[in-house]
Amino acid sequence: MNKILRTLLALAGLTAGVTLLHAQPAVKIVTVDMAKVYDTHFQTEEANVKFNEVAQRAREQLDQLNKDIQAAAEEFKGLVEEARSTLLTEQARAKAGADAQKKRDDIERMQNDGRRFESSTQQQLQSRAKIHRDLIMGEILKVVNDIAAARGATLVLDRSGPSVFGIPVILHSDPSYDITDEVMKEVNKDRPPVVAAPDAAKAAPVNPAAFSVPNVTAPKKN
Repeated sequence: MNKILRTLLALAGLTAGVTLLHAQPAVKIVTVDMAKVYDTHFQTEEANVKFNEVAQRAREQLDQLNKDIQAAAEEFKGLVEEARSTLLTEQARAKAGADAQKKRDDIERMQNDGRRFESSTQQQLQSRAKIHRDLIMGEILKVVNDIAAARGATLVLDRSGPSVFGIPVILHSDPSYDITDEVMKEVNKDRPPVVAAPDAAKAAPVNPAAFSVPNVTAPKKN
């Protein structure tokens, strides 16, 4: 009797498993290049223009500061020469030496100001870029999910980045399963009309991180 019951229970469990297996929806995969969608989003392009403008202004300020430091360094050298000149009185040489020390302090202050300004500008740009990226990615993900659902997809794979081995995550996929173009079209449906920019605005973009700290070192004390 017990053997019969165990057999019946086993058959019941097998039947339930087969029923559950048939109840699972068929796997349907679609792919999307998230990096391409993000880069071609019109709001990303607009943000990049603003970031480049900020970076350009910052670089111009650093260039001017660098020129000021160079000029101060030349003045410092002249004062050092005066402090060593035997043609001047002892009092004049002492004054030149004191002025040279003040000029050295000014140079060090300007160099520190340049480094702080560079660091602060980069941090601000990185923070603004992250906020923008998070907002745009949230919008893109919603569009991806909506399109995937409309297609009846059960799994979406991002094909934009390489694996830990430096090779594409997706080695091959049927182009008909890729929804990148659909997503790009949807997220850019509200793109404003393109207005022709003046020649001055068509200059090569500036890398927000491409700042150079003024590299001027004041002459060492003797």
